[in-house]
Amino acid sequence: MAKLILSMDGLVLKEIVLDKERLTIGRKPHNDIQIDNLAISGEHAVVVTILADSFLEDLNSTNGTLVNGQPIKKHFLRANDVIELGKYKLKYMTDAAAAQPVEADVPVKRAPAARAPGELQLAPSEQGVRSNVGVSSRPTAVPPAAIQLLNGPNAGKELALQKTLTTIGKPGTQVAVIARRPHGYFITHVEGETFPVVNGEQLDAQAHPLGDHDVIEIAGIKMEFFLKA
Repeated sequence: MAKLILSMDGLVLKEIVLDKERLTIGRKPHNDIQIDNLAISGEHAVVVTILADSFLEDLNSTNGTLVNGQPIKKHFLRANDVIELGKYKLKYMTDAAAAQPVEADVPVKRAPAARAPGELQLAPSEQGVRSNVGVSSRPTAVPPAAIQLLNGPNAGKELALQKTLTTIGKPGTQVAVIARRPHGYFITHVEGETFPVVNGEQLDAQAHPLGDHDVIEIAGIKMEFFLKA
């Protein structure tokens, strides 16, 4: 299981296991990771973890969030990424990297990662739905499924949910992830101030199971989730 190593000035302060889907970071006591420092906003950032993947989002903090020295708004975390919040650093460790020595104060600089095999990016003309597909899922008994756009210029277009994760929405506005799990499909909020709506009801931060013919509303786009025979 992935974890974060919190440090300051090279001194490791805490180890946080990413065992929940939404983990908040900030100065206020209600955060999962509280950093009581004036350089940290009350609600500074959030880490959303779905299956083996984690996403970091800056929550419009005053001083911003850096990953490997670069400012980010939303970032897909990779092993050994170093998150910087003022003088504090959080090193993202996966199971494979956990056995290596922790050097939390040394950012690892790497060339931008290549797009994973099978990753799909819809054409610019197909605005309203964006799909980033991760590593192929293991064979399961889950039936194939798809989403169909119900409004907008691409109404009627279908997108098959063939991979483990499919990201939908508009980056910078509202983004959610549909995860294909062994026991069904689940939608989870990733980015944006407002949460997706399913069948007229707004979701919360937790993963929500999808049923056949559920109607999802995200970033002004309506789409229908359906199972394929």
